[in-house]
Amino acid sequence: MDAQKTDMFLMVNGKYFESHLIPQIRERLLAVDDSKWVMIQSVSLKDPTTSIIVSILVGHFGIDRFIIGDTGLGIGKLLTCGGLGIWTIVDWFLIMKATRQKNFEKLQMYLY
Repeated sequence: MDAQKTDMFLMVNGKYFESHLIPQIRERLLAVDDSKWVMIQSVSLKDPTTSIIVSILVGHFGIDRFIIGDTGLGIGKLLTCGGLGIWTIVDWFLIMKATRQKNFEKLQMYLY
């Protein structure tokens, strides 16, 4: 793929991924065929900032985990009221990284 398109994609969507994964994503994007460009641009990525806000407000119901696609963990948090509050507090520190990791996994489906 064109280096300019790749850099533009990373400039716009870089906040959705872990910073140490950006070079790896750039390398894979450069190697991808141009025919996949439309699919890559249409990938819906979750915003880590939205995830932390949802986690702080209603995380004890597991909604933050449902949003990023961790259905099992969401059900677990829902049934235990966020692990009696402990799991909720722990997720305040983990949910942004989990969101970025899920975004990376979603993008990888189109890159390989």
